[in-house]
Amino acid sequence: MEVIRSKRYTLSLQNIITYISKDSKTRTLNFKNELDKIINNLVHMPYKFKVSLYFTDENKRDLIFKGYTIVYKVDETKDVITVIGIKKYQNSL
Repeated sequence: MEVIRSKRYTLSLQNIITYISKDSKTRTLNFKNELDKIINNLVHMPYKFKVSLYFTDENKRDLIFKGYTIVYKVDETKDVITVIGIKKYQNSL
């Protein structure tokens, strides 16, 4: 299985990294490296995380990482995991 990062995800992540880098370059690097490692490991257990709160599709999942929600879609027919987006987690009450 292959992991693909969408343009939307990539642009959003860049904005987050730019924001974090204002505080600490080391924290920025650690954040990016840890997130990449978790996303790359999805190939081993693509359904590890819960079904997305934002979609009704069972193949769309929410990975929660340091207060951010990373939404990804598992497509077994194409043997691909597509990382759709990342946003600051908000608990809607």
